[in-house]
This record gives sequence, structure tokens and C-alpha cells, in this order.
Amino acid sequence: SGGKGTAKGKMEALEAAGFSVALHTDVDQRTLLNAVRDFGNQLRQGGVGLFYFAGHGVQVRGENYLVSTDSDIRNEDEVADDAVNASVVLEKMQSAGNRMNLIILDACRNNPFAVKSRSASSGLANMSAPSGSLVAYSTAPGSVASDGNGKNGLYTEHLAKTIRQPGLPVEEVFKRVRAAVRKDSSNQQTPWENTALEGQFYFWAP
Repeated sequence: SGGKGTAKGKMEALEAAGFSVALHTDVDQRTLLNAVRDFGNQLRQGGVGLFYFAGHGVQVRGENYLVSTDSDIRNEDEVADDAVNASVVLEKMQSAGNRMNLIILDACRNNPFAVKSRSASSGLANMSAPSGSLVAYSTAPGSVASDGNGKNGLYTEHLAKTIRQPGLPVEEVFKRVRAAVRKDSSNQQTPWENTALEGQFYFWAP
């Protein structure tokens, strides 16, 4: 999801690293759900799965929701019915039984309901990574992310660049992205990961 410039940058970096990319931009709720289902089915064949969402996300009662382009949410109690719960993506990937999964959420925007609700919060909630997976956020849980000054968000810009560096374990990739984003945002944005990885993975092998 996300704008064309943002999507192109991620797609090129991932394809260069050997991923088969299914790109969906400006999707409605049904298209997003179908894409997640198809993705889960493909992962049953094995390999490393990577789900990247760049768009609007909100946290309500400790749950993270990915908002599609056709959503018409006006009140907090409509979020669960008119957005996709991020846990659905986690569950679909985990049930595939493949060796490793990476979930990247560049969706930590202000929650429009936070000012009029006791349960809504800014940013996204921390999600526990299932065994063999890593969940990455463009900023720390409960915080909001910068859209950046270029065609990509600040986080996407540095991640696409760092993925192309050879010989970096996946954990080191995200560590370098975190340092770069912190520097460029004057310490206002700190990317975050929750990991339960057990194997070694390189976007570009050493």
C-alpha cells in the first residue's frame, strides 16, 4: 500500500534482493484482505515472507488496524469493521509454516480518535512477534512517524537504501536504519523491532 513513489522504491530494493514482489497500491478493504490470503497461500511453498504496509494505521484498545482507501471511519467503534486488523496478517503468515517472516509497518500516524476517546492512542501498539518472525515499525510503539521530505517516507528511504548493502544480517539492517532515521529526524523518530527470529537471513548475502 502507499503512494506510487514509496511503492516503487521498496519494490526495486526487494526485487534486487531476490524477492518475488506482489505490489498493491491504493487498495480497498476487500482487495487488501484478498491479497493477504493469497500471500499466505504462496508462503506455504516455503521461503522467507515479507509483508510491507505503508499507509494509515491506527491503534484502538491495544489492537493495530490498517486502514484501506475505501474506509469511511467516523467513530472509533467503526474501526474494527472498516479496517484490517494487523494480527490477521501475522496469523496468516504464521500458519503458512515457512521458515521465516518479516512484517514491516510504516503506518504509525496520528489516531484521529485519540482526542475524543479514553481507549484510543497515538501510533501503533506493540505486537508480539511469533517464533521465526520479526515485526518492525517505522517508529516506536505509541509514537508517530515522519512522512519525510522526499518521495518516500523517512523510514522507507533509509530501509530501501540499507537493504542493498551486502553482508548485513537482517537484524543489522534494521539497526542501521534506526540510527539513520534517528539522525535525520533529530531524535524525533526511533524505528522499533520485535523479533523472535531463530535463523540467519541476509537481504544480500556476504
